[in-house]
Amino acid sequence: MAGVGASRGTTVATRVPLSPTLSPEGRGSSEAGPDFLPPPLGEGRGGGTARHHSFLTRAPLPSPLPKGARELRSRPSDNQFVSSSPKILFGFHAVGVRIKTAPASVLEVFFDASRRDARMRQFMDRAREGGVRLVESDGLRLSKLCGGHGHQGVVARVQPLVQATSLDELLEKLEAEGTVPLLLVLDGVTDPHNLGACLRVADGAGAHAVIAPKDHAAGINATVAKVASGAAETMPYFMVTNLARTLNELKERSIWCVGTSDDAPKTIYDIDLKIPTALVLGAEGEGMRQLTRKTCDELVAIPMHGAVESLNVSVASGVCLYEALRQRRV
Repeated sequence: MAGVGASRGTTVATRVPLSPTLSPEGRGSSEAGPDFLPPPLGEGRGGGTARHHSFLTRAPLPSPLPKGARELRSRPSDNQFVSSSPKILFGFHAVGVRIKTAPASVLEVFFDASRRDARMRQFMDRAREGGVRLVESDGLRLSKLCGGHGHQGVVARVQPLVQATSLDELLEKLEAEGTVPLLLVLDGVTDPHNLGACLRVADGAGAHAVIAPKDHAAGINATVAKVASGAAETMPYFMVTNLARTLNELKERSIWCVGTSDDAPKTIYDIDLKIPTALVLGAEGEGMRQLTRKTCDELVAIPMHGAVESLNVSVASGVCLYEALRQRRV
C-alpha cells in the first residue's frame, strides 16, 4: 500500500479464531453471529443472534495473522478497553462507522493490499488516525474470514459494543430525559437484507429502537451489519419472546401502537405521530400476524396509487418513520 510502512508478521494458522458468544434475550448484535467461525469457501455458515453483553476487559494480545499476511502498525493504543468475544464486520461502511464511533473496540482490520484506489486510501487514513491495527491480506483470505465475497477488501475483528441491555432500560432512560419515544416494531421480517435496510432507515429517521419477536424474525449477522451501513452499530435492536405482550407493555407506558394494513380506513398521514408511538409493520405480502394486528391501538394504510399493491417493508418503514419525523419537526 503506497505511503504505508509495513513490518513482516509471523506466519501461523490460516484462520483467525473467533470466540463463540451467547445469545441473551432482548438485544440484537451488529456483528456476526455466535457460530460465525468463518468456514472454508463453499461451506454454510450460521445466522444471526441477539447481541452479547459482557463486562469490559483490557484488549487481548494480538491474534495470529493468516498465513502470508503482514501487519501494518498504526498509532499505539495501549489504553484501549473492550469487551470479550470478538466478532466480524466487513465492508467500508460497517467497518468505517465502527472506527469512527468506537475505535477502541476494533482489534484489527484486514485489508486487500492489491486495492490502491482512492476509497481504500481514504479508509486506511481513517484507520490509522483511529490507532487501528492494520493487517495486509488478499481477497481469498478476506472471503474466508467473512464467509463470502462482499467484503469490498475490508474485514475487521471487533468487540461488541455495550449498550442498553433491555427495552425497559431504554424506555426508562427516554422518560427520564423527557424524550418522546419513536419505536419501529417488525413482525415476520426474516430476510437479513430487509432487516439491515430497516435498521438503516430507523437510524436515519431518529427512531429509538427496533423491536422484533425472537421466533419470527431475522437476527443480526454480518450481512445485516453490512446492509445497515453502520446503523447496526448505533440502532438498539431488541428481540422479545412474546411480541403481543411487549406491545401491551408499551401501551401501559402510554405508547400508541400503530399497525399498517392495506384495508385500514385511515392513512399514515391522517394520524398524530407527535405522541409516543410504536410503528408496527409486517413482512411484505403476509403482513402482521393476526394477534399482532389485534393488539395494535390503531391501523393505518400507506396510500398506493400505482399498479403495485404493496411496498417492501424497509420502504414502508421509511415512509412511516419519516412522516413521524416530519410531524415532530413542524
